[in-house]
Amino acid sequence: MSWWPRPSDDRKEKRKSVQWSESLNATDWTHYTDPRNVIPVVLLTATILGSYTFYRSYLRRIPQAGLIEPTFWRRRSLFGKVTSVGDGDNFRLFHTPGGRLAGWGWMPGRRVPKEKKDLKDKTIHVRLAGVDAPELAHFGRPSQPFSQDALDWLTRYIGHRRVRAYIYKKDQYDRAVATVYVRRWLFRRDVGLQMLRLGLATVYEAKTGAEFGNLEDKYKRAEQLAKLTRKGIWSGGKDYESPRDYKIRMANNT
Repeated sequence: MSWWPRPSDDRKEKRKSVQWSESLNATDWTHYTDPRNVIPVVLLTATILGSYTFYRSYLRRIPQAGLIEPTFWRRRSLFGKVTSVGDGDNFRLFHTPGGRLAGWGWMPGRRVPKEKKDLKDKTIHVRLAGVDAPELAHFGRPSQPFSQDALDWLTRYIGHRRVRAYIYKKDQYDRAVATVYVRRWLFRRDVGLQMLRLGLATVYEAKTGAEFGNLEDKYKRAEQLAKLTRKGIWSGGKDYESPRDYKIRMANNT
């Protein structure tokens, strides 16, 4: 039986062990440091990070007040549609970041629900900053004069309209306390200020925790003018019981 001749040792290729450092030094790094390759990668990474940051800050929908990030308070405003009005100084807002430019109202999947069941846990409870409307009847307590008038006016003024809320803080009832603006014709109106002018609310009187933005003096002047002209709650003279005094009296009677 014949065999193939075995190669001689001197014809065998001798394998040499290569050190890792020698392999690393032998790598051509110019490909990775070439500006033509580095710059596009840097630009793409910056664009992705910038887009994500912009989305989280301006285009991410916030479903409830409890989910508003701490960095948003006093720095951001929320744009959305009023879905319901609870009483004379608070309402529910469906947040629509970016408005129509972001597709709300006309793009598929970007429509404000109309049914109450579809809005559950999807709206932000907003409390008007700096004002206090007359109390409606609840928990067996009687209503204050003009409480229904305040509710009816606020419902007509902002109900199912788009508003912008400049948020300050979350209160003890998990509501976003905010100064709210609505477009009426070509003008942007401060909702709380309009209520004060019409005598449908008082300036918020709590000794601590009151929020006005930079509008406290303006609100007080509007209230004083309503008193002088006897509008709304001031039409009966100086004997009107403020919402704060009413709540204190009701609390003492329980």
